[in-house]
Amino acid sequence: MLPNLKINPEELPKRIIVCGDPGRAEQMAGLLDSGHPLAKNREYHSYRGSWNGVEVAIVSHGVGSPGAAVCFEELIKGGAEVLIRVGTAGSYQKDIQPGHLVISTAAVRMDGLTRQLVPEGFPAIANRQIVDKLVKAASARQHQAHEGITLTLDVFYSGVVPFPHELYKQAGVLAVEMENSALFTIGAIRGVKTGAILAIDGFADADLSNEYNPHTDVVTKAIEQEALVALDALVAGV
Repeated sequence: MLPNLKINPEELPKRIIVCGDPGRAEQMAGLLDSGHPLAKNREYHSYRGSWNGVEVAIVSHGVGSPGAAVCFEELIKGGAEVLIRVGTAGSYQKDIQPGHLVISTAAVRMDGLTRQLVPEGFPAIANRQIVDKLVKAASARQHQAHEGITLTLDVFYSGVVPFPHELYKQAGVLAVEMENSALFTIGAIRGVKTGAILAIDGFADADLSNEYNPHTDVVTKAIEQEALVALDALVAGV
């Protein structure tokens, strides 16, 4: 039994979608054929079913790299071979609007977790095969998806230290979120294929008190779109 996920490894498929929100995991499970719960513990809610005839799982990992890393590590211990994250992010670029999709090719490691896993300078890179499958799946569904580097940051609400948003905007980073670098780094050191697709739910430098609203219809639609793209990519070539 995987201790935090509380999943029997014998019930775990090799191909898995991961997402932060347990409610979103449940919604995606409703898309599967014969989708049913595997386990629920803390923020980790897991489901199993099939997509295009291939057995898959959907597992939520909560918010932030440390808790998400527990999820990723245990899924790998349970036999996972492919992990694709379906998430949301704040845009850094004017041409990447709320409701757009971003496929992350790599993540800037501004999180604290990966500094305790790998040396400084170790890159957090998505698996190229998974990136290609996500791009092709988005194109097949006629969804435009931006492709490029994202930033993983631990902080959501600011303190006295300024956000690094302007610096990474100028560097051409597409968007910021909270878990990709953990996923890509763990995938690299454990020998597992990883990728991530993100729905843009606002601009990163928006006023979180007045301007940020991740619950609009356009964002909801983008989350639905990215889930389908990720499932298609997850089983492509099987």
